[in-house]
Amino acid sequence: MTDFTSQEPWRIFRIMSEFVDGLEDLSKLGASVSVFGSSRVGEDSPYYRMARDVARALVLQGFSVITGAGPGLMEAANRGAKEADGKSIGLNIDLPMEQKPNPYITQLISFRYFFIRKFLFVKHSTAFVILPGGFGTMDELFESLTLVQTLRIERFPIYLMGREYWKGLLGWLRDTMREHGCISSEDLDLLKVSDDPERVAMEIRRWYDDYSASAEMPGI
Repeated sequence: MTDFTSQEPWRIFRIMSEFVDGLEDLSKLGASVSVFGSSRVGEDSPYYRMARDVARALVLQGFSVITGAGPGLMEAANRGAKEADGKSIGLNIDLPMEQKPNPYITQLISFRYFFIRKFLFVKHSTAFVILPGGFGTMDELFESLTLVQTLRIERFPIYLMGREYWKGLLGWLRDTMREHGCISSEDLDLLKVSDDPERVAMEIRRWYDDYSASAEMPGI
């Protein structure tokens, strides 16, 4: 049997290497927005069209688009960005059941460790746009909310798209979590909800213009 404990000191160097390579690869990316969503949603879904449209609108507003590189809504966002001749970035994760990167990525970076990939999403994002998704999407949503709520990063726009999908969660946050005193009304204000791709892109652009000259941009 392999003694995994003997490998732990060397794992630190793999982690450091992945951090350094990722930071270097994205260092000249410029203003970017990360778009999250399910890998299981097909092209016939209205959410696929929504992801594609918002990515296109973001590029037209001057942003690069970053996704998790997979199929489904990640593919839709990369597709919209590429169709608008923008930078279409994919941060892929190595999984036991291999995730094949979608064909609309113009720059692909692969990671062994989830936590490094998540760090780079936050580090290089002006805003998050979050469409319907599963556990991974929820992970990104609540980690970003936690970082902003606890002042570990500057506040930045977090948009939920797909109002009908998010309705139950938003109601639970408001009527259960807030009512039990676990969050405040101000915490609910950290989330914005819109199904209008143009509006989302324009509001992110406005926020970026208002804050980029006067304040340090969000980042860990």
